[in-house]
Amino acid sequence: MYIAIAGNIGSGKSSLTKLLSNRYALTPVFEAVDENPYLEDFYQDMGRFAFHSQIFFLGKRLEQHLREVNTGSRVIQDRTVFEDAAIFAQNLRNQGHIDERDWQTYRSLYEGISPALRVPTLTVFIRCNLQTLKKRIAKRGRDYEQAIPDAYLENLNALYTDFIDNYSLSPVVTVPADDLDFIEDRYALGWICGQLEAHGVDVPLIHGVDVLPLETTS
Repeated sequence: MYIAIAGNIGSGKSSLTKLLSNRYALTPVFEAVDENPYLEDFYQDMGRFAFHSQIFFLGKRLEQHLREVNTGSRVIQDRTVFEDAAIFAQNLRNQGHIDERDWQTYRSLYEGISPALRVPTLTVFIRCNLQTLKKRIAKRGRDYEQAIPDAYLENLNALYTDFIDNYSLSPVVTVPADDLDFIEDRYALGWICGQLEAHGVDVPLIHGVDVLPLETTS
């Protein structure tokens, strides 16, 4: 089982990854945000550091995928390399922050290794509007994220819509996160779990005792 968690910056991917990994005894694989030495510089000067940042993320995601995702029996991942290439790298190219030469280099690296990568069993897409994203970005308090332009987040949201509409790697569960606060509301989390279990995600036995059921919304 390999569950992918997809969503824009501030959508709550890491939080949902933690919650679901605990409930379903899945090994979590988190995005290496704090390890990226270019990220803070990128948000200050996207044109200069876009390619550097994306190459770091590409290398780190490929390493995680080959070491942890391909080999794991029960895995949940906070943003996949497939999503990063189709949305974040593509957005930087669309906005002119990655030129054509660098784009071709990026794509050749991605396409050279992607056939060897395990694809998700199920993808959970956290859908958020701009207002929700900004509220969550402000709440988590990373200084370098506070000045992310609205247009940047909106462009990513548009690419997410296209990505999910044309997605063929696995079934998709869409979480309407503007209405469901799965971090604070256990009923909202219960709704998500119900959707996952309807797609075959199993609640494991822990020391011979079933995990207690969550409340679900009617």
